[in-house]
Amino acid sequence: MKGWIRSAVTRYVHATGRGTSFYKRFFNPTGLEWGAYLARWGGFHSVGSNFFVNQGCNITDPSLVRIGNSVGLSDCTLIGHDGVVLLIEHRFGKHLDSVGFIDIKDNCFIGHGAIVMPRVTIGPESIVAAGAVVTKDVPPGTVYGGNPATFICTTEALIQRVEARCEAYPWIDIVKQRKGAYDPEVEPMLRAQRRQYFFGDSNNG
Repeated sequence: MKGWIRSAVTRYVHATGRGTSFYKRFFNPTGLEWGAYLARWGGFHSVGSNFFVNQGCNITDPSLVRIGNSVGLSDCTLIGHDGVVLLIEHRFGKHLDSVGFIDIKDNCFIGHGAIVMPRVTIGPESIVAAGAVVTKDVPPGTVYGGNPATFICTTEALIQRVEARCEAYPWIDIVKQRKGAYDPEVEPMLRAQRRQYFFGDSNNG
């Protein structure tokens, strides 16, 4: 019954754009579900397919944001304007506008706490690391991090590094067989094995 209610509420919210707060509070949509909702009702310039976005993501000016295919946004912030124009107008009497686009190409991921400033393009196959502040374009196939964000490595090099680290994990076969990046059926087993691997049996700090 609960699954049927959730499905019905999800369909209603996605079809009408109404009941969003209720939907988020009581049904906790997945990143793909929330991405699908925002693709239709979020006011973006355009959004591609397979859009994943955490509910904690903050997008100040969605009409100035273009999202490609298979883009993931963690709890990051995309800023499309500069509020300093209010001060300039009040103090100096100048009526100005300071805005800019954000263009995120296909197959990109923006990490937790990252900030993307106006007039920035994130090239395809690129990653913005957690906590980064992006003030300039990110070239295709690269990983950028820091404040201001600078080149760390290529995306290919990052993949090789993660693959090498995974070879030692005793649970890697489970990961390879699970359905998607998160499978609730195997997640408890994975949590237990990870805890055992990193901290051992002891629960003492």
